[in-house]
Amino acid sequence: MNPSRAVFSSTITTNISRAACRPGATSLGLRTSHALLKPIAANTSRQFSTSRKSQLEYFPPPKNAPHIKLTPPAWPHEGVTEEQLKGIVVAHREPRTWSDWTAYNMVRILRWGTDLATGYRHDPNKPYVMNERKWLTRFIFLETVAGVPGMAGAMIRHFHSLRRLKRDNGWIETLLEDAYNERMHLLTFLKMAEPGRFMKLMILGAQGVFSNGFFLAYLIAPRICHRFVGYLEEEATHTYTLAIEDIAVKYWNMPEGHRTMKDLLYYVRADEAKHREIHHTLGNLEQKTDPNPFVSEYKDPTKPHPGKGIEHIRSTGWEREEVI
Repeated sequence: MNPSRAVFSSTITTNISRAACRPGATSLGLRTSHALLKPIAANTSRQFSTSRKSQLEYFPPPKNAPHIKLTPPAWPHEGVTEEQLKGIVVAHREPRTWSDWTAYNMVRILRWGTDLATGYRHDPNKPYVMNERKWLTRFIFLETVAGVPGMAGAMIRHFHSLRRLKRDNGWIETLLEDAYNERMHLLTFLKMAEPGRFMKLMILGAQGVFSNGFFLAYLIAPRICHRFVGYLEEEATHTYTLAIEDIAVKYWNMPEGHRTMKDLLYYVRADEAKHREIHHTLGNLEQKTDPNPFVSEYKDPTKPHPGKGIEHIRSTGWEREEVI
């Protein structure tokens, strides 16, 4: 195997490991270095970005506030084991109703557009190389869009609760945590590359169209929106699975047991699989009356049930009769 064909160079692996082990790193080990964006070959040209290296933020020190030492995350990440991370599988929930088919076909259309915009192809019958630049382009573009549904849904449900003077039954917090987690993925990948002006323009346009479209759709048909996000997260889980396989095959000297790029993608994939479970489950519930099963206490806690972790993850979501 020619080292110059590796998807992520040995320098990237080393920098991720060093960054993840810095004090204050989260349990995900998601802190990474701006120096990660190294050329695949031995040249010195910049990839994926038109900005100078000096513009990339490199672990800024905490704010020098007189009384504040550290601001912890609002939603700490649940601990996971290596076995749970590697147990994530690609799965698909077959559409059962017209609303399922509507959501599924919308995802297929958006998938086609995103693939075209990011130059992504993964056809086993047509060999090609997904290099570092292409993977990072896709990751960053996807995560800027993925953080929208949770925030939009939480905002609408928050306003709905205020307007109708009724409880929300715990949905808002889970949707906000969903959006927060997706933003952490984006900030992680931004430690590896700073998008150029063209990519920023694409992100601005995509977010403007998708945010307003999803907001209006959630007002009209929240159940379809949750099913839509469930199918969207199926695609995300599939994408990260293919990225992990690419790295495992093409980078022949990646040591196990270290915080490498490959390990990072396992964590991100697990998060996307969790979002897949959450939204497919929420899409099965009565939107206005059912409690959120992911933050509820159960009469028989010994039986498998939805939760914040992935120890009992259900790839296609929990059916209503299983949790309500």
